Parts: sequence; structure tokens; C-alpha cells
Amino acid sequence: MNRVPFGRRQISTADVIYNGVGIAVLVVMGFPVYWMVATAFKRGRDILSLVPVWFPIAPSLANFQDAIGRPYFVSSVATSIEVVATTVVASLALAFLASVAVARFLFRGRRLFLFLVIVVQMIPLNALVIPIYLQFNAAGLTDQLPPLVLVYMAYVLPFMVWTLRGFVATVPVDLEEAAMIDGCSRIGAFVRILLPLVAPGLVATSIYAFIQAWNEYITAYILLSSPEHQTLTVWLAGFTTNHGPAWGPLMAGATLTSIPVVIFFMIVQRQVITGLTAGGVKG
Repeated sequence: MNRVPFGRRQISTADVIYNGVGIAVLVVMGFPVYWMVATAFKRGRDILSLVPVWFPIAPSLANFQDAIGRPYFVSSVATSIEVVATTVVASLALAFLASVAVARFLFRGRRLFLFLVIVVQMIPLNALVIPIYLQFNAAGLTDQLPPLVLVYMAYVLPFMVWTLRGFVATVPVDLEEAAMIDGCSRIGAFVRILLPLVAPGLVATSIYAFIQAWNEYITAYILLSSPEHQTLTVWLAGFTTNHGPAWGPLMAGATLTSIPVVIFFMIVQRQVITGLTAGGVKG
């Protein structure tokens, strides 16, 4: 087969169009993030200037100092980490077991269960906030972290089960049976064969659960009334006062809030590559 050398490859009109569209999408999606970070380093007069200041002329850390120095920042960080970590770990364990059951076993009501999983995902969480609050308030469970974790788990579990089911279904049952013939127990085949091959799905769903729980605002605002228990998203709402938003500290606080998401994604991104090669067979 004739191959065109990489250095001599002709660029077609379609390549130019596709690249142009890709760059345009990247700019549109990345510009709000850039503007948030850039505003965090701007001075007050540059932020409120009628003429947009595209780059921080004299970068300053004053907005970050203002944001960190505000009350309940440390407690809000601790609360968010506790809630999100619990939600991700518990949801991942339950979703994985449920997906294995749905993908591997035939039982009555299996299709109905999958149908209900999809239906539940169509219901927005904001539409259920008031009924959820009334139920927890009647039970005396408001302003506590466990009920908030339960709500987040109920919100992310349907998508995680549906996604992980697809990953589990793509792993042939013959691999587990072959491992059991070679001496592995059912649990050993589950841990050594199925778990490594489904690792990319576990990472993908954990990212989804992390982002949803970390960025959620309405439910945390309704269920957590005391400032000591508020999450970072609720803490950010405190930058809006009767005189208007404090844009500089607000953008600095939003930048600080987004850092854990970026760090988490960078950590699990390596695990995606490891999971893709974990099931390889040496010749």
C-alpha cells in the first residue's frame, strides 16, 4: 500500500474546515475560564472599566488574599471534600455492583430497572429540592452532611449504573470462566479479570460524580443552613451583597474552587491509560 509521507501530506479543504471548527469550539469553551482567571488577577478599576481589559496589566494577588481571608473558607473546603469524597466512593461501589448484576445476570424486572434508570435521569434535581427538604426537615435531618450525600448519590447513581453496565457488558464472560478453570475463585476472577478491564469506566464515572457533587449549589444551599456546614459553592454566593457582586474576590474564589476538579482529573487521567492496558495479555 502506498503511504504518503507525513511531511508531504497535502492539506485538503475539509481538513482546514475541521481544524477551524475545532479551534472555534476550543476558543468558545475556553474563553469563560480564561476570563475568570484573568479577572482574578486584575485590579478593581480594570475589572469595572467600560473598555474591556483583555490581559491583567499589573497582576495582583489581592483578590485571592481577600477571598481566602473571608470567613468559613477553610471549613467550606473541608465540607466540600468530605461530601464529594464520600459521594464518589460510595456511589462508585454501589454502581459497580449494580452494573455487574444488570450486565451478568438475567432476572425478572431487569429491563424495567434499566428503563427506570433512564427515566430517573430525565428528572432535574432542582425540581425535587423542595420535596426533599420537606422530608428531611420532618425527620430532623436538615443541616447535616449525610442527607446531602444521600441526595447526591441518588442523583449520580442512575447515570453511573447505566455507563458502567456498558463497560461490564463489553468484557466477555469467557475470560472470567477461563480464569476460574485455571484455579481462580469467582471473587478472584472478578478482581483480577473484570475489575482491571472495567477500570476506564470506573474512572469516567468517578469524574462525573466528582464534578456533579463538587459544583452542585441548590441542594446544598437548601439543606445546609449553618455557615459552618456550607460547601464551597454556597460560600461563593456570599460574595454577592446588596451593593452588587465583588467581582475580583468572586473570580478568585471561583478559580480556587475549580482547582480541585482540575487536580482530580489530572490524577485519574493516568489511571485511564493504565486501565486500558491492564487487561493486555503477554505473548
